[in-house]
This record gives sequence, structure tokens and C-alpha cells, in this order.
Amino acid sequence: MAKINVLSREVQVLSVKQEDYISITDIARYKDAERTDYLISNWLRNRNTIEFLGIWEHINNPAFNPIEFDGIRKQAGLNSFILTAKQWIGRTGAVGLVSKPGRYGGTYAHKDIAFEFASWISVEFKLYLIKEFQRLKEEEHKTLGWDIRRNLAKLNYRIHTDAIREHLIPPELTHDQINNIYAGEADVLNMALFGKTAAQWRAENPGDKGNIRDQADSAQLVCLSNLENLNAAFITEKHSQPERLRRLNQIAIQQMRILTGDDRLPLLKEAKETDDL
Repeated sequence: MAKINVLSREVQVLSVKQEDYISITDIARYKDAERTDYLISNWLRNRNTIEFLGIWEHINNPAFNPIEFDGIRKQAGLNSFILTAKQWIGRTGAVGLVSKPGRYGGTYAHKDIAFEFASWISVEFKLYLIKEFQRLKEEEHKTLGWDIRRNLAKLNYRIHTDAIREHLIPPELTHDQINNIYAGEADVLNMALFGKTAAQWRAENPGDKGNIRDQADSAQLVCLSNLENLNAAFITEKHSQPERLRRLNQIAIQQMRILTGDDRLPLLKEAKETDDL
């Protein structure tokens, strides 16, 4: 038996078939401690509640009895209509609600249904759910955009390294020598965009984790992706490293102004010749 917080209040949680079921008896108790059963029964006799529970069961419960459900739905809304959790479970074979006797007895509901119940008895909770949903969607959008940009940068990095391997690496170099060439070409991009090499950034930021590119913002990642493609093309065209660095730096300045939408963005510090790499 576990507990969770709903609007900063602890409610019991029952684990059933690896799904968390929340005590709606506890939720109702915080609304009206004297009439918890009445609140749940009143909620269950609501036609909209019956429709919601029926749809949930159709989606999640292959053993749900649709014939009994139709009978209950036809009666819902009548003054004489009364429905308890035990009756709903017994007649339809529902699994979204659980009626549990004993010390921790009460009515438990799958979290989908428990949130619907909490929204029904508390306007505050309903508004909280709406706001939380909007926040999560915004975070999801930001994360998705970041992942796409990072993956695009990785793909372009592969194009970049392939161009280096085919046009700059003699076949007899050692593994360490090859890695040095890759690192040098990576710093061509670092100098063009950030105005410093990876080693210079590490020396300036000894306490930071990751590398200079891990600290890049969205605009810089997009620009970096473009620079990798362009440098691969320049390598294939056999431009010298100093010439490539000069051209990439000019392109980086232009693209960062466009991506940030600010013409007042100061020019990036002009990249030095490759002696600094």
C-alpha cells in the first residue's frame, strides 16, 4: 500500500495488475468527510460519468459487458436511478473501479478515472490538470525540437567526417594521427562559430561538464549543422584550411544574425588563422 499527493494531500494507492489505482474515497473525504459515500454515489449516477466509465472500459477491458452497460446508461439521469461502485463492477465486469473492504477499504479507481472524479468535485483540480497538460505539451515540443536539432547535427557530422577521411587523411597515418586531424577539423567549426577551440573552452570552463557544443543554444546548433555540410563541400573542393575557416566564419556571422532575428547582434570575433587550432 503506497501513498501519493493530490493537490498536496496524501491519498492511498492500490497496485492492481501493475497499474496504480487511487482511492477516490480519500479524495472525496477531503471534499466532505461526512458524506464520502454519497459523493461517490452521486458522481456514479451522473449520465456523463456513466458515458466516461463505459468508454474507458471499452478501451481497456475486453471482458466488459456492453449489454449491462447499455441498460445502466438508459437508466442514468432518472430520479430513481442509484448506482454504487459494487453494483457497477458486479453488473458490467468493470476493472476501472475497485471496491475494497478492510482497514484500507474504500473505492479505488484507475488514475484516469480518479482524475476525472477529482475534476468533478474540485474546479481547482480541474484547472490544475489543464495547466499541467499545457505545460507538459510545451516541454515536449521543446524537447522534440532539441532532439531533432541534435540528431541533425550528428548526421551532418557523419557527412563532415566522411569528407575528412576521403580527402585529408593519407592511408598510412596512425590511429592517433587520424584522430588529431578529425579534432583539428572539428576545431575549424568551433573557431568559425564560437571563436575558440575545444581546448580553449575547457581551459576557460574547468568546472563545466561536457564540451563546448553541449553548451550551444538552438540557433547555434542549427548553424553548426549547416557549417558541417559546408565544410564537407569545401574539403571536397580542396580549399585550404585557412580559406575554409575564413569563409565558414563569415557564414556563421550571417546565419546567427538571421537565426536570432537581431541585426544588432555583434559580429563574431573574426577567426584566427589555423595556427591557433
